[in-house]
Amino acid sequence: MRPLVYALFCATALSSAVPVLAQTLTIGVRGGPDSIDPHFTATGTHAEALKHVFDTLVWSGDGLELEPRLATSWKPINDTTWEFKLRPGVKFHDGSDFTAEDVKFSIERIPMVAGPNPTTIYVRRVKETKIIDPLTVHVVTDGAAPTLPNDFIRLFIVSHKAAAGLTKESANAAFNSGKAAVGTGPYKYVSWQPKGDLVLDRFDGYWGPKEPWARHVRKEIANDAARVAQLKAGQLDLITRVPATDVAALKRDSKIDVQIIDTVYVFNVELDMREKALNVTAKDGSALPKNPFLDIRVREAIDLAIDRNALAEVAMEGLGKPVNQMVTPSIFGFNKTLPAREYNPAKAKQQLAAAGYPNGFKMQFSFTKDRLPGDTQVGTSIAQMLAAIGIDATPNAQPAAVFFPARTRGEFSASMSGWGTLTGEAHYTLSSLAHSNDPSKKMGAFNVLGYKNGEMDKLLQIAAVEMDEGKRRKALEDANALVLKDRQRLPIVAVGSAWAMQKGKVTIKARVDEDTLAMNIKPAK
Repeated sequence: MRPLVYALFCATALSSAVPVLAQTLTIGVRGGPDSIDPHFTATGTHAEALKHVFDTLVWSGDGLELEPRLATSWKPINDTTWEFKLRPGVKFHDGSDFTAEDVKFSIERIPMVAGPNPTTIYVRRVKETKIIDPLTVHVVTDGAAPTLPNDFIRLFIVSHKAAAGLTKESANAAFNSGKAAVGTGPYKYVSWQPKGDLVLDRFDGYWGPKEPWARHVRKEIANDAARVAQLKAGQLDLITRVPATDVAALKRDSKIDVQIIDTVYVFNVELDMREKALNVTAKDGSALPKNPFLDIRVREAIDLAIDRNALAEVAMEGLGKPVNQMVTPSIFGFNKTLPAREYNPAKAKQQLAAAGYPNGFKMQFSFTKDRLPGDTQVGTSIAQMLAAIGIDATPNAQPAAVFFPARTRGEFSASMSGWGTLTGEAHYTLSSLAHSNDPSKKMGAFNVLGYKNGEMDKLLQIAAVEMDEGKRRKALEDANALVLKDRQRLPIVAVGSAWAMQKGKVTIKARVDEDTLAMNIKPAK
């Protein structure tokens, strides 16, 4: 591990002496990539790491505003076609030219290689990609697609030459070895150890501003205490997702700076709507006659049992905010008219009794333990709150790398995880989680527990194609209201996040999506 080093560039006869910013930036992250193939998974920590190596057509700014990236402009030219003008003069890390062929190739390969948390969500509206000329592509959609540019913030562009011929089985090995890890981003791939270090070097042929860091090392340190200890020992320049328990002490440390920001991530509880729920039994372990979550009164009881204020202030130690819907207030489609969720354990017990469970029941409650700040504490606390109304919820904390594949396979009947509305508009979240799982509509890919409401589907299908902004907003607001009414998915708390760094060495411009990018970290002046 190399500490941040300042150096001076000695002048030659042709130039005067100037400070050089040829430094190594070493940071400690809670989670890293699951592969070097950017199309393998949609997990946030995966995309965060690979944004350094691979560019996207459209960039999500620090506040989730859309910005030009490899596309300099975009516009709809008819109801089902978007035109993207590409940036000229862009080079891949191997020196080859970036062209429309790479865009077409990247869009078409995603469905072929997407892994356990599929990235197909970002290209699901694409019907065909047409190359008009080397710097122009027309993307034909399966209907009007007003949010296509929002989806393309996660459309990572790979080299069609370097990644040619790779299959789902061979792609990870080719990217992880570096052979196919050829992007146009500000940093180029050097090496990666799963659950270890990702090493990147500055790409001096990058089309954008020159980065101050000659080398960027991202150390995956899932253990919060270890991450904090290495920062305090000077072995790291910055750490992400500071545990709430350490924020106050680090603020008092004269050698450390701390920055806190509200993010777009929300912890959600989801409940099984299939005929048979897994790991849900009577108190004595015997089978129940039916899935209790199919009864709205049971779902209401669970919602009423959860004290969101306590979770935000106690379990998350002030780094959370209670929420009443799946998106945060800055997101397009947030419904301002919805009331706060009620906490009323006495009423919750009444609802359970009315549903035929006066003594409650027993279930497994699964959640991530290493993905977002406070996930373990919030998950454990919810289990305790459910116990107070008679539901014996056995906590099942899982590493994110284990949790998400199991969740996708439908192995959890009651679980909690975080979801961030990364595109800045609610359709991204609602169409993924609340629309019925309908491959023909290309919606509901992350709805794995059988929830289906025809009214919800209709609202989200309207929002998917409605070009009128006001009408699209109304459909999304109504969909958020329906989430509250149905209570299959229970929004709990929004996640705040903290970064800590060596004072006087580095500064960071924090992002609401929690992405920690070397491009946003600068040497302190």
